[in-house]
Amino acid sequence: MRLGGPVTPRDLGPEEWAARARALGYRAVNAPLDESADDATVRAYVRAAEGADLVIAEVGAWSNPISPDPDTARAARELNERRLDLADRLCARCCVNIAGSRGARWDGPHPDNLSGAVFDLIVETVRGIIDAVRPTRTHYALETMPWAYPDSADSYLGLIRAIDRPRFAVHLDPVNLVSSPRLYYDTGALLRECFAKLGPYIVSCHAKDIALADTLTVHLSEVRPGLGALDYRTYLESLARLAPDTPLMLEHLPSENEYALAAAHIRAVAAEAGIPLA
Repeated sequence: MRLGGPVTPRDLGPEEWAARARALGYRAVNAPLDESADDATVRAYVRAAEGADLVIAEVGAWSNPISPDPDTARAARELNERRLDLADRLCARCCVNIAGSRGARWDGPHPDNLSGAVFDLIVETVRGIIDAVRPTRTHYALETMPWAYPDSADSYLGLIRAIDRPRFAVHLDPVNLVSSPRLYYDTGALLRECFAKLGPYIVSCHAKDIALADTLTVHLSEVRPGLGALDYRTYLESLARLAPDTPLMLEHLPSENEYALAAAHIRAVAAEAGIPLA
């Protein structure tokens, strides 16, 4: 697999950007541009990535296309279409968003989020985004979430079948699926289920970790890889077996030093398991 993470500063030219990514030990990167970039600039970054053996893993389209506010939903759908087009121009593995929320917070919980009606709304919305762009070199994907679809391997598989578009794929963030102590204490089983059911569709993954506090009632917190309970050996073995060239992207860490520690942990687990990992 290809370990990756953010490259800073964001205003590096193509060759500097690629060299910086490789200096960090990465073989995958997030999109270095937004949709305002012209085609010549996009091509320059694509060439730099190819020359450095880097894969552009994902273009984020973080927004709420199923918002109950029509203007917010429309703006989000238009953003997703522009970002999916950018992902296609960059030859990125995917354009990724969450499905959204019916609540006031774009990524927050709401009692309707896991209803049948919202499942159908997500299907309609994703179809519309993909059909408007018709990508040929990338995929549109939804990040797994604890309180919105897709919230499990089965619900993701249900979305794949219902959306019925070959350019819809899986972005796996297993930490976001750990929503109970039962799942927390057996993340290996959760990971094996995800890869057994979704493996052929996975185009990119996130690398995080999760810790359970001993405070009532239940408190689960995202932490740096190596400081939580995610079974990274099973995660890496599953990726290596079913999706060996898939990006595994570090995220949400506060400093370059934290990213270095996270990468070191993942590399150490990979080395112990005999898994090649740049």
